[in-house]
Amino acid sequence: MSAIDDVFTKLRSAGRKALIPFITAGDPDLEFTAACLGQLAAHGGAICEVGIPYSDPIADGPVIQASYTRSLERGIKLAQIFDTMRDVAPSLPAPLVSMVSYAVVYRHGPRQYVNDARKAGFAGAIIPDLPVEEAEALSRSCCEADFSLIQLITPTTPRERARRIADASSGFVYYVSVTGITGERREIPPELIDNVGWLRERTALPICIGFGISSAEHVRRLAPVADGLIVGSAIVRRMSEAVKKPRDAVLEDVGRFVAELAGALDQAR
Repeated sequence: MSAIDDVFTKLRSAGRKALIPFITAGDPDLEFTAACLGQLAAHGGAICEVGIPYSDPIADGPVIQASYTRSLERGIKLAQIFDTMRDVAPSLPAPLVSMVSYAVVYRHGPRQYVNDARKAGFAGAIIPDLPVEEAEALSRSCCEADFSLIQLITPTTPRERARRIADASSGFVYYVSVTGITGERREIPPELIDNVGWLRERTALPICIGFGISSAEHVRRLAPVADGLIVGSAIVRRMSEAVKKPRDAVLEDVGRFVAELAGALDQAR
């Protein structure tokens, strides 16, 4: 079992759901990333998702794209991210997962990426641009290392393909709530609950919903059908204020927002 499997086993036994906050590594710098991870875990993050900056993100909206650009402009490298995570991960009560393009994994060497990420404290990786047809070798390496390989299913994924993706995943299935890119949204598609219900009947893995979740109201609405909820752009937008506001104030704001989401998740039990 990976650390992510352990989290969901404990949450399910307690009748609880996972809040999974996302931040970009190195925006505005890795010292702030480390401090923010402490806030996320302390205020209710059950798993923390760390975005590995990439120059051509696949499905990220303007907020996360801009954060990747700022990090890359500072010259942040994968090795530096691993070094920072290696320092901070042991002090966190929540496991880490990386959101990473397969281009980064391939350039590093798939097996080497799994080994180095695990040594750095990551318990798994979300790879949005890895086709299920090409995932077998990496999936095998992840399994051998007790490292979760988390893959995405979207509203437009054909159902037979969705089954294959779920079968090739470990840790949890990342269900994309909307067609399009990441970003804060006011409304959740009405068909989302039915789509997740269909998938739940076909996999024993936890199902976590992401894209567009940005408020306590979204959390309350989706908690009954999800095992976890992923919140990214709303947190990254708050973190971007660190370039013009005192960092302590930004960290406090991020912590307060995550605590609000976690509280809504507990209320929905």
